[in-house]
Amino acid sequence: MTKNWWKLLAVVFIIYTIIAGLLFKVPHLAILHESIRNLYFHVPMWFTMTMLFLSSVIYSIKYLKSGNEQDDLRAVEFANVGLIFGILGLFTGSLWAKFTWGTWWTTDPKLNSALIAILIYLAYLVLRGSLDEEQKRARIGAVYNIFAFPVMIVLVFVLPRMTDSLHPGNGGNPGFGNYDLDSNMRLVFYPACMGWILLGFWIAQIRFRMRKMENYFLSK
Repeated sequence: MTKNWWKLLAVVFIIYTIIAGLLFKVPHLAILHESIRNLYFHVPMWFTMTMLFLSSVIYSIKYLKSGNEQDDLRAVEFANVGLIFGILGLFTGSLWAKFTWGTWWTTDPKLNSALIAILIYLAYLVLRGSLDEEQKRARIGAVYNIFAFPVMIVLVFVLPRMTDSLHPGNGGNPGFGNYDLDSNMRLVFYPACMGWILLGFWIAQIRFRMRKMENYFLSK
C-alpha cells in the first residue's frame, strides 16, 4: 500500500479537479466566461504529455546504454500514453477555441506547432511498426525518440513565443497571472496538473505491464 500512495493521490486530485473545476468560482472575463474552466483540463494535458515524453526519451537513452529490452518497452509505452494526452490536449483546445474564438481551428502558431509535434510522435510509432527485426527496431526507435523530444519542446514551448499568438504567454499576450489565473483557480489548477500527470504515469505503467505479459506468453 505504501508503494501505491501516489496512485491514491492521483485519484483524489482528479476527483477534486472535476468537482472543484465545475463548481468553484472563476473570474468573469470577457470572451472566456465559463469556458475558462477548461484550463483545468486543457493545460494539464500538455504538461502530462511533456512529462511522459521526457520519461520516454530517458528510457530510450537507458536502452542505448544497457540494451535492456524492458527499457525500450517502457520508452514506447510512455510515448503511447503521451500521445493520448497530446491528442486530448488538441481536442480540449479545439473545443475551447470554438467557444472563445468562434472556430474549431485557426492558423494560430501554437495550435499548428502542437499538431506537428503530435505527428512527429505518431511517425515514431509508425517507424517502429515498419521494422521487423526487434533489436534494430529498438535501436532506431530510440535514436529517433532522442531527436524527437527536443524538436517537440521547440515546437510547443519555444517557437510560439517568438510569433504572434492568441494563447496567453505568447506573442506578447500576458501569461497566467492575475488576469486569467486568480488565487481560487490556483487552488484547482495546481492539483489538476499533479493529478493528470500522476494518472498518465499510472496508465503508462499498466500498459508496460500488459505488454510485458504479452511478450512473455508469446515467447512460450
